[in-house]
Amino acid sequence: MGLKALALHFTVITGLSFAAFSAVAQNPAQTETVQIVGFGDSLMAGYQLPPHESYTAQLEAALKAEGLNVTITNAGVSGDTTSGGLSRIDWSVPDGTQGVIVELGANDALRGISPEQSEKNLDAMLARLKERNIPIVLAGMLAPPNMGSEYAERFNPIYKKLAEKYDVPLYPFFLDGVAAQQSLQLADGMHPNAEGVKLMVERSLPVMQDFVRSILMEKK
Repeated sequence: MGLKALALHFTVITGLSFAAFSAVAQNPAQTETVQIVGFGDSLMAGYQLPPHESYTAQLEAALKAEGLNVTITNAGVSGDTTSGGLSRIDWSVPDGTQGVIVELGANDALRGISPEQSEKNLDAMLARLKERNIPIVLAGMLAPPNMGSEYAERFNPIYKKLAEKYDVPLYPFFLDGVAAQQSLQLADGMHPNAEGVKLMVERSLPVMQDFVRSILMEKK
């Protein structure tokens, strides 16, 4: 092999090695499957959508496309409130779970439940998961406009406050980009259609990617 050919060969090998190193640095321990639970209400469950179009299914596919090996179990229950979530969190999040997406509160706001009670329930859920050493990412919600400004002022800050208290990542508004967008909603004007869920996944993906990578780094 001549000097030019040898130099070219070395450059190609070095380039490939650097690319491989970069991929590993971005997605550590890619060969390990991270077991995640999507814990929430109808927005997580995929109300009136085929299972493969739910948020958990579309998020799992999006994360795998980014080179992150994950399995996301759908533990969403339509109509669930924070009270309902608190009552079932122990058995809905089984042993071996390596991360939980907590998404609850929309039904509390729709029913006018006291924001202080919602906060108390969410606080208890996060505390239980922390006691089990299960990483959490919190998906926030905003009160619907018809509840009035006074209710919103009490409800909306809950998620940021709890994320700071428990030092967990926060995706501030789960319906970001979808709320009040008729083309992205079902006929009820409340739940996202498949395209709406797709946008929810796209917008929340950076936070969810970082969440999964942090789990992988902790396990190294």
